[in-house]
Amino acid sequence: MSTVTTPHSGLTASPAAPGSGEQPDAPAPRRDAEASKAAILRAARHLLARHAHADITLKAVADRAGVSAPLILKYFGNKDALFARVMSFESDADALLDAPLEELGRHMVRHVLEGQTLRGADPVLRIVFAPLQGEQGETLRANFRAQVSERLAGRLSGPDAGLRAELAVSTLLGLGVMYGIARGSHLRATSVDAIVDRYAPAVQAQLAP
Repeated sequence: MSTVTTPHSGLTASPAAPGSGEQPDAPAPRRDAEASKAAILRAARHLLARHAHADITLKAVADRAGVSAPLILKYFGNKDALFARVMSFESDADALLDAPLEELGRHMVRHVLEGQTLRGADPVLRIVFAPLQGEQGETLRANFRAQVSERLAGRLSGPDAGLRAELAVSTLLGLGVMYGIARGSHLRATSVDAIVDRYAPAVQAQLAP
C-alpha cells in the first residue's frame, strides 16, 4: 500500500480507503503570530487602563486576548517585557491628536468618550493607574509627559505652551475618569454629542494662544 506524508510531522500514514467516507486529517490552522501579538497588547492595554500594574496577571491578559499564558511568554519573554511595550503612548497620541488645531478640543473630547463607549476604555487613561513608586510608574509617567503633553505643547503657539498643554490634558483626563471610571450617572445618561458641545470649549480654550 502506498503511503502519504502528513504535514509538519514527517511521519507516514495510510490514506483513507476508497469509499470509506473518511478523509486524512487536515493540518490544524495556525494562528497568525502578528494577530496574536496584537491581541495580547490590546488586552494588556485594556487591563492597564483599569488596574494597577502589580494587580495584573499574565493569566488575566491571556484570558482577555484569547490565548494561552505560555504564548505570551513565547512572544514577549515575561510580564515586565510585555508591559514595557504597552507603556508607550506614541500610538495613543497619534489618535488623540489627529485633528487640526482649531478642531482639536472637540476631537480630543470625543476620542476619550468614544474610547469608553465603543472600546471599553481609552488607553490614554492608563496613566491614571501608574503606580506611585517603582520603575514601571516612572516609565509610564515619563512616556506620558514626552509623548502626550509635550507633543501637544509642540503644536501650540503663543506663551506658556507647555502649561496650556498640561491644563488641556488634565481637563481631558478628569472627564475620562468621571465618565469611564467613576461612571458619573448624569454623564453616562447624556449623549456623547451633548457632552462634546459642553466640554470641548474648556479644552479648546487652553489650546488657543
